[in-house]
Amino acid sequence: MSTTDVRTRRAGTTLVITIDRPQARNSVNASVAALLAQALDELETDPGLRAGVLTGAGGTFSAGMDLKAALRGESPNVPGRGFGGVTEAERTKPLIAAVEGWAVGGGFELALACDLIVAAEDAHFGLPEVKRGLIAAGGGVIRLPKRIPYHFAMEFLLTGEPVSGRRAGELGLANRVVPAGQAESEALKLAEQLAANAPLALAAVKTLTRAAEGVPEADAFATQRTLMDKLMATDDVREGMTAFAERRAPQWTGR
Repeated sequence: MSTTDVRTRRAGTTLVITIDRPQARNSVNASVAALLAQALDELETDPGLRAGVLTGAGGTFSAGMDLKAALRGESPNVPGRGFGGVTEAERTKPLIAAVEGWAVGGGFELALACDLIVAAEDAHFGLPEVKRGLIAAGGGVIRLPKRIPYHFAMEFLLTGEPVSGRRAGELGLANRVVPAGQAESEALKLAEQLAANAPLALAAVKTLTRAAEGVPEADAFATQRTLMDKLMATDDVREGMTAFAERRAPQWTGR
């Protein structure tokens, strides 16, 4: 898919999704949100794709909501899928954020909605909404205190000040911190590692992680038993065990 606002390309079994509005710092308007939702649909429905990488063009990840578009009445939200069509979307396939430059406001929230984050050392992460009389309503207030220690999360949310990619790594926000210009290539390496694993197992991990959030352990284990029963009946489990016994790489079918 190629448009003026969002581009996608395939790199093996990975779908690279690029917000392409560098003149507007890759801010999210209604068009970008709809196209990101469309790209995620492509990732989810194509059995040949195992993972996605979300990034931005021109050395910037995303400056968040397009304020000029918002003042014109455009919404950056997609019904049922949240900000940018990403922050509340249910996905079974892993999505990796490759962050160069600024990821602020909704841009940071897009990254928080991903499963893994690769950051350039000189990237900047911030939630400045309080400086505009708002709150980080695209998942920032909800997700950030679950990802890093409470007091650090509150510093982000209450001061609105950004931190560097290097600092994000120290706080545990980024899985990898790399030199400037290398975030996408490192994210693709991570995606290749994920693609080597069973797709149904990856989907089950994501499902169970969501289901276990905020519920009693007994309920979480009940959900896990159901998922495990389904996995044990799949061709991929038999293939994984057979491949291990035969000392070869498994050939996953997703069945």
